[in-house]
Amino acid sequence: MANETYATATFAGGCFWCLVEPFETRPGIKRVVSGYTGGRTKNPTYEEVITQDTGHYEAVQITYDPNVFSYDELLAIYWRLIDPTDPGGQFHDRGPSYETAIFYYDDEQKQKAEESKEQLEKSGKFSKPIVTKILPASTFYPAEEYHQQYYQKQPLHYKMYKKGSGREAFIEQHWNTEDEKEKLKDKLSPMQYNVTQENGTEPPFQNEFWNHEEEGIYVDIVSGEPLFSSRDKYDAGCGWPSFTKPIQLEQIVEKFDDSYGMRRTEVRSSVADSHLGHVFEDGPVEHGGLRYCINSAALKFIPKDEMAEKGYEKYLVLFQ
Repeated sequence: MANETYATATFAGGCFWCLVEPFETRPGIKRVVSGYTGGRTKNPTYEEVITQDTGHYEAVQITYDPNVFSYDELLAIYWRLIDPTDPGGQFHDRGPSYETAIFYYDDEQKQKAEESKEQLEKSGKFSKPIVTKILPASTFYPAEEYHQQYYQKQPLHYKMYKKGSGREAFIEQHWNTEDEKEKLKDKLSPMQYNVTQENGTEPPFQNEFWNHEEEGIYVDIVSGEPLFSSRDKYDAGCGWPSFTKPIQLEQIVEKFDDSYGMRRTEVRSSVADSHLGHVFEDGPVEHGGLRYCINSAALKFIPKDEMAEKGYEKYLVLFQ
């Protein structure tokens, strides 16, 4: 591995499809692999694991740079993706292979995992005991190719599955709370909070990036997930940053918006659910005809020459 600072983390949290995107889109994450671990059978197949006879968990193995994104931050994301009080699986997926577990690779990871579990128990967020196991890491077997990056290969089915399984509603109920919003108020400026959390709109021609021309990428101000590239930015004359497309369509969620007596398509970030702006069909025809009109307050800019240092090295391919 080229970067010797990379470390490994492994988490089980029910169907592994739903654990890839929230990690893979963060800075400092080199790769996220879906697979099987903790069982008895060598090189198990998906068909073998779902029989519940191999002892394996469905899990994700994360290769990350701890100097950019810490293990504590990985744990914080993990707890927000699961129901840690369910001893029999996750949501509508039942059985041992869908149970939750943190697999540690050294004493430091073990200690941090135990501390984070204890903090969650003391927080009172859940009325039932936290049953997620903390186990020593064992051999990890990558799953079949069609399971890898499923959210990109089958985006519609992925979204339907996450919603239909009950995971999406559970996360919304337990984590997008008033307490969480108060924490964001300490992190964001009043304008950033108004835009991302209250669907606000900043003034045109009086925002940070409307006429910004430096090479780099624009990421979500809340989560750091990459959203837009300077290569796709253009001057639409509207006074807000405009882009012909996102870096990845999977990172954008579109919703119908009939506020203020208008019929528009709102765009939000996939992971953080930040309000970003709107998409219109009056963009450059030669680039697809779309105009993503985005609030600067929803964005953070990462200059091209700082992308590797800040954990966005894999997106440098956009500038080749």
